[in-house]
Amino acid sequence: MDIALAYHKAWTSHDFELAMTYIADDIVCDAPAGRLEGAEAFRGFMGPFVQILKSAKVLAVYGDETTTLLMYDTETVPVASAPAAELVTVRDGLIRHIRIIFDRLPFQQARS
Repeated sequence: MDIALAYHKAWTSHDFELAMTYIADDIVCDAPAGRLEGAEAFRGFMGPFVQILKSAKVLAVYGDETTTLLMYDTETVPVASAPAAELVTVRDGLIRHIRIIFDRLPFQQARS
């Protein structure tokens, strides 16, 4: 749980480079838009989101040192409330898999 929380704290504090130090080169991320493979693909997905992030509030955390479920709410430039959940898998001290679930509707409404 410590690595997942440290990663979350880093990116929600706008220290994305620190956040990336917790990510394995061969990370797999399953997100609403599809599967991303590798650290550079993950960077391309999360980097732009971090840039529009205003704040984040952790709602719940459950897990252990290898598997952590984290639910949080974010405030972004286009959307006042964007709740999300992440299931984070850690192996050998790095995040190897993240499954991200969030509601895309508020973002779609903000664009129109």
